[in-house]
Amino acid sequence: MVKSKAEARGLSMKEKPVIYLDNAATSWPKPPGVLEAMERTMREAAANPGRGSHEMAVKASRVLFEGRKALSRLFRIANPNDIAFMLNTTHALNQAIQGLLEPGDHVVTTAMEHNSVRRPLEALRRKLGIKITYLPVGADGVLNPNDVKKAILPETKLVAVTHSSNLLGTITPVGDIGNVTRMAGIPLLVDAAQSAGVLEIDVEGMNIDLLAFPGHKGLMGPQGTGGLYIRPELELEPLMHGGTGSRSESPEQPSTRPDRYEAGTPNTTGIAGLTAGVKFVLGETVGRIHEKELQLTRELMAGLKEIPGLRILGPGPEQERTAIVAFTLEGIDPSETAFLLDRQYGIAVRSGFHCTPLGHESAGTTETGAVRASPGYFTERSDIVSLIKAVQEIGETLRT
Repeated sequence: MVKSKAEARGLSMKEKPVIYLDNAATSWPKPPGVLEAMERTMREAAANPGRGSHEMAVKASRVLFEGRKALSRLFRIANPNDIAFMLNTTHALNQAIQGLLEPGDHVVTTAMEHNSVRRPLEALRRKLGIKITYLPVGADGVLNPNDVKKAILPETKLVAVTHSSNLLGTITPVGDIGNVTRMAGIPLLVDAAQSAGVLEIDVEGMNIDLLAFPGHKGLMGPQGTGGLYIRPELELEPLMHGGTGSRSESPEQPSTRPDRYEAGTPNTTGIAGLTAGVKFVLGETVGRIHEKELQLTRELMAGLKEIPGLRILGPGPEQERTAIVAFTLEGIDPSETAFLLDRQYGIAVRSGFHCTPLGHESAGTTETGAVRASPGYFTERSDIVSLIKAVQEIGETLRT
């Protein structure tokens, strides 16, 4: 049997339960109420919402409306029907970008964006000839709102920014950018993949016109859920056309929200789980969740910085950030570090380029990528200690 590099170099195998530090990809574990809500929906409300008047169909419709109400409380949205359920943040971002932009439009975005923003924009550049300005950022990922203002042109039709970098944990000053875009009369699209449920979001107070969010990360719901908030005054061309259960006699997609953006049978069971996750967040409060995750993040950064040859990306520990710590070990491939953490220590992290090549360019890690550890609300301090010790051992062993 071929030994791994770790075994060949003397690292011992560890039999232990998984230490999950990949919450930036998907949060785990979920609150107990999430599974309970999904099971209850499968038993009692598994019919098609909006497609019938029988009791199960009505119950299914209520599941969706309860979800919209809970999300409206969380994001300070006046009308729950301005939320369209989507499969994930990527789906929501595509609906926003492809539903708004037309040939010749100009978009202002940043070098910290996920490929879920960059790739739809680049596709429209090829297809429609739109123009794109990628605002540069420093190694810490900080964006100056004045740079957004300077980049706006007469043909600018959208500003798209991430609320928090999925690589660096940097928090974008969305409220300040919202003041700029509102004064200019330009829609602001916010990618809340790393902020929904862990940072306060007020769509009115922050002048957010389009908010794309996942259900499976900070909102504690299952995969295959998410949504898009669309400001009432803003109309998008639907990304998908089809059955909605309303205006079935018309060949056109209905104009009524949220039906206009929700063609096809929805993931009712998943949305029930998402709703339970959102209610858990509301009960714990976003402030308390962020405070705990930030404390764990700072403890992790403090321990990692003592390891020789280790570089932590992004803002310093004294700055506000989300619970993302990306790092490199000098002379060691990040993919090997992540592999060893998983196989030898039972610690789940992510390595690579995290779907943000421009972010790695800003951070100076284009050639190597990085290891990303992301604590969550259910992470224990002992998990942080275990990761620090494991990384230290890996560094010491692979350099000998």
